Amino acid sequence: MQSVRQGSIHLFRLAGVDLYLHWSWFLVAAYEIESRKGNYSSVIWNVLEYLALFLIVLLHEFGHAMACRQVGGTANQIVLWPLGGVAYVNPPQRPGATLWSIAAGPLVNVVLLPFLFAAVQMSQSLGWAQSMPDAYRLLRAVLWINVSLLVFNMLPIYPLDGGQILRSLLWFVLGRGRSMMVTTILGLLGIVGFIVIALWLRSIWIGAISVFMLMNCWNGLRHAQELLRIARLPRRQGFGCPSCRTAPPLGAYWQCGRCQQLFDTFQTNGICPHCAAQYVTTDCLDCGEHHPLNDWIVGDVPIVGRMGGGFSAG
Repeated sequence: MQSVRQGSIHLFRLAGVDLYLHWSWFLVAAYEIESRKGNYSSVIWNVLEYLALFLIVLLHEFGHAMACRQVGGTANQIVLWPLGGVAYVNPPQRPGATLWSIAAGPLVNVVLLPFLFAAVQMSQSLGWAQSMPDAYRLLRAVLWINVSLLVFNMLPIYPLDGGQILRSLLWFVLGRGRSMMVTTILGLLGIVGFIVIALWLRSIWIGAISVFMLMNCWNGLRHAQELLRIARLPRRQGFGCPSCRTAPPLGAYWQCGRCQQLFDTFQTNGICPHCAAQYVTTDCLDCGEHHPLNDWIVGDVPIVGRMGGGFSAG
């Protein structure tokens, strides 16, 4: 996703995850609370409704982060902003790990559904609709917010969760690059539909969401093209990434962090031939993981000198 960290305020750190809130959230919150204050007898209830939205989105994003860590990935930042939330997750580049990291977010909304539904039903049976109408309306609003977020996020349009889940499922069959290509093309078609709806309804919010999705889907398409280009490269025999088991490309595709020149780290044993810089680990151009060069050996390949690798030239 496009980074939305710029202009964000650090709120707190929970379970090793830093939570940020974009400054524009306050402006939109004030606008939404003001525009909907007629729904309740007091504006306090509107504030509570918006805070409930904040909490549900936060739980959704924490679902992504915790699942990513569970499969061995990294997830240490969440940014909340007017269009929702962004969890910066980096799961291991395997379809199963990616699938679980993405699916865990909507699963949080699924888990919340029976509790919220039961709360609404109980309040109705207790007569809150007449005796405590504001509390009853709030519970119904929170239930509706959770359902709406779940349905929207599960649309099979990249970069929404539904689109990324589709991509992870296709990854098992088509591979990393082709699955991304198919999903982003389908995503672009879906985004066109969103733009049409935004124009038809004259909705600024749907238009803003469409633009955000379009930017990220376009970046995903370019990433898919790069993945397919890398996948077509000739491969070096006798080596394989310990994470994704893919043989490294044959040629100068690693970039030295000191002199910025490209070199073949497997040919030079992790030593830049241009400036003699030495590296401890080698980057996999296919999955992005880093491992010592010795760990890449899958056959009887003699390695001499200091082991290591350069930064990927991606």
